[in-house]
Amino acid sequence: MKMELERLYFLMINDKTIIMTKAILYSGLFFVGSLLLSCSSAKSDLAQDEPVHNFDKLASNPFVTHMYTADPSAHVWNDGRLYVYASHDIDPPRGCDLMDRYHVFSTDDMVNWTDHGEILNSSQVEWGRPEGGFMWAPDCAYKDGKYYFYFPHPSDTDWGSSWKVGVAVSDEPAANFKVLGYIEGMEPLIDPCVFVDDDGKAYIYNGGGGKCMGGRLKSNMVELDGPMQQMKGLIDFHEATWVHKYKGKYYLSYSDNHDEGWNDGVKGDNRMRYAISDSPLGPWQHMGVYMEPTDSYTNHGSIVKFKGQWFAFYHNSKLSGHDWLRSICADKLYYNEDGTIKMVEQTL
Repeated sequence: MKMELERLYFLMINDKTIIMTKAILYSGLFFVGSLLLSCSSAKSDLAQDEPVHNFDKLASNPFVTHMYTADPSAHVWNDGRLYVYASHDIDPPRGCDLMDRYHVFSTDDMVNWTDHGEILNSSQVEWGRPEGGFMWAPDCAYKDGKYYFYFPHPSDTDWGSSWKVGVAVSDEPAANFKVLGYIEGMEPLIDPCVFVDDDGKAYIYNGGGGKCMGGRLKSNMVELDGPMQQMKGLIDFHEATWVHKYKGKYYLSYSDNHDEGWNDGVKGDNRMRYAISDSPLGPWQHMGVYMEPTDSYTNHGSIVKFKGQWFAFYHNSKLSGHDWLRSICADKLYYNEDGTIKMVEQTL
């Protein structure tokens, strides 16, 4: 989201909530002789030898068509399903200022998607902006049997300088989230991303306006374990931080500042770039662009492995033809032998 341009209000949508049978969450990971309960978030690729499912068919893009969605944060949890946590645009569009709720979508085959309904709205955030709205790109993480939902939200009418990263928690991946508060010590930036490494250590990132910050979380997932630090080595960073792991390397992807008005021969606006590091907090080595602009003024992506196949999630405006009525999409993502990411082919 481009903070200087995003002004939207959110239309309350009377969606049916699909209640799923609660699954028993279980996963055994053997670390240093200890059996730990964990959730296999595909931000990390522990199962390098996992067989690749033959995804010969995917849902057409955009894969959600009954409402407008943006900023997809994709995860694979222990029930074997892939979940996408998204923010929302509404019709008629009016910027991004009144986006005020989140839905969750899931699939087990990348063809058939379930809308689990609304999981959080601004009226549930006691410390939030009195006028509501401004619930932008979120993320979710799992630790010790709990799902932690992270969302950016201002605490004051002056939204530009009062951004906080709120945290809600649930025993389920797509329902019954309760707001715990917000994380102290983070700069007033947007687009939180949480990465849980193979050793169980959790890291949080946020950014915007050319600055990307990162730091450690305590085991309670709601407090910083030391100060945040600026991520070094990124080129043309705008926003939309996402961190995943591939073959022992850390990948930080993000949207850049490209604007079609630059008349540089590249049609469209935000591109998706990435950098690689040996550490989740850098320093980072910029590697280039992995996705060209969509037909939307913004882009915001996530990268996840599902049943052995990597996917790139993003948003476009194909459904509406309007920059601020966006829709989430997914396409296959591939790596070269040297670990660089091949350009993602956007499909319809």
